[in-house]
Amino acid sequence: MLKQSKRSFPDLLSRRDALKMLGAISAAGLGELALPKIAAATDGKSNQRPNIIFILGDNHNANVMGCAGHPFIKTPGLDRLAREGVLFEKTFNTTSLCSPSRASILTGAYAHRHGVRNNHTPWTGQMKTFLEHLSNNDYDTAFIGKWHMPGKGLPDMPFLDLFVSYTYREGQGSYFNCPMIVDGEEVPSRREYITEEVTDWAIEFMERKRSETNGQENPFCIYLAHRPGHPPCEAPKDIRGMYDDVKLDLPKGIDPWWFGKMNQNVFQGIMMGSYETQYRKYCEVLTAMDRDIARLLDKVDESGLRENTMVIYLGDNGMQWGTHGRHGIREPYEDSARLPFIVRAPGWIDDHGSRRKQMALNIDIAPTLLDLAGIPIPPEMDGESLQSIFRDGGAEGREAFLMEFWKYYPENTPSYVGVRTNTHKYIEFEKGRTPWLFDLVNDPKEMNNLFGTEDGDKLLPIMKKILAEQRSRQPVV
Repeated sequence: MLKQSKRSFPDLLSRRDALKMLGAISAAGLGELALPKIAAATDGKSNQRPNIIFILGDNHNANVMGCAGHPFIKTPGLDRLAREGVLFEKTFNTTSLCSPSRASILTGAYAHRHGVRNNHTPWTGQMKTFLEHLSNNDYDTAFIGKWHMPGKGLPDMPFLDLFVSYTYREGQGSYFNCPMIVDGEEVPSRREYITEEVTDWAIEFMERKRSETNGQENPFCIYLAHRPGHPPCEAPKDIRGMYDDVKLDLPKGIDPWWFGKMNQNVFQGIMMGSYETQYRKYCEVLTAMDRDIARLLDKVDESGLRENTMVIYLGDNGMQWGTHGRHGIREPYEDSARLPFIVRAPGWIDDHGSRRKQMALNIDIAPTLLDLAGIPIPPEMDGESLQSIFRDGGAEGREAFLMEFWKYYPENTPSYVGVRTNTHKYIEFEKGRTPWLFDLVNDPKEMNNLFGTEDGDKLLPIMKKILAEQRSRQPVV
C-alpha cells in the first residue's frame, strides 16, 4: 500500500513519484507497481546502418486496421507488417493537426519549437529534418508524396537525392491524375491513382540506388507520404463500393445527413453525402493505400533487402468519427491524438507479431532514425529514441508528454495545453471550456471528466505538477 503523508502532493512528490502514484491510484487494490525491465543487450543484433522506408498515412484512426481489430476493413498489407514486426498500441501526436504533426515527425520537435503551429503557419526550415541529417551522413534520401505544410510552394531541400511531391489543390493533391513536381519540375502523373504513383517512385528509387553501384550503395531512406485517408475520399474502381453492404458501428445518435457538417465540426473537410457513406469511402481509400504498402513490401523482399531494411508505418493524426459528438482531428481526445504505428525491422526486432505497450510519439521518429543510423541526436530534438524498445519489449518507456494546440480560423477548437501520462490526461483550454481530467485506466473512452469532483481534486495537484514539469523541459528556441 502507498504510504500516507500529511504534506500536500506538490510538496511531496517528484515527477517520477507522481507518475507512479497515478498508476497506483488507477490500479485495482493499489498494489505494488512493477518496475520496467532494463533494455536487453544488443549482442547478436545487426550493427549495420539500416535502410529506412518511412510510410506516412493521413487522418488514419489507429483502430481502423485489421490488425487493430476493426470489424470489417481489409488491410492485409498493414496486417502483414504487424505480423512480421511489432505494433505500438499507445502512439500519439503532440499537436492534433496535419501540418504541425508532419513538421514534428520531420524535426523531432514540439510545434512550439519548430514553429508550424497550425495549417496556416508556414514551414520556415529553421530546424533540420532527419532527412538532412541522414543525407549529411552518407544516406541516399528521397521525399515522395504529400508535403502539406504552408509556405510558397515546396521548400528548397537540395540535400535530397529525389524530391517528388505536389502543390495541386493547396498541397492536398487529388486521388486521380494528380500532377507531380519532380525535383522542381511539374510533370503529369504516370499512374491514374495517387498511391500507385508515389509507390512507383519509391520502388524506382530503391531499385535505382542498388543498380547504380552494383549492390555497394549507401544506405537509403525513403519518406513516403500517402494522401489516404484525407477527404474527399475516392477509391479506385475495383475497390469502390466494397464496403457498401457492411454493418457500421458508428456512435449512436448521429444524424446521418448533417453530422460532421455543423456545430462543433465546422470545416472538417469536404463532407458531401451521408455520414455513413463518407465513412465507407474513408475505409475504401485506406484499403487502396494498404494494397500499395503490400506491393512495396514485396519489392523490398524480392530485392534481397528485407533483413537490413526497416519499414515503418505511421499516421500523422487520428480521426474522430462521431465519438464525443465530434468529427475530425483537432480535439485532444484519444481518437484524434492516437496514431497507428507499426515497425518491421528483422535485424533489430526478434519478437515478430508482438505488441508494444510503451508510449511513443510522432516526435520520436526523427531521433530514433538518427540513433539507428549511428548519428548523434541533436539537442534541439524533443523526442526520444525508441531503439531500446524496438529491441526489448520490456524496456522502459516515457512517462508523460505534452499536448498542445493553437486555435486558428475558422476552426472551433480553442487553444489548449495539457499532459498525458500512462494513466491520466489533463487539458487546460485557453477559454470557453472547463479543463479535462480523465482516468484512462478506468475510463479509457474518456466519458467521465473528473475535474471538479472529489476524485479529481485529489488528482489535480499531481497533474498540474507534471504539466508544469513537461512545459519547463521544452523551452521555445
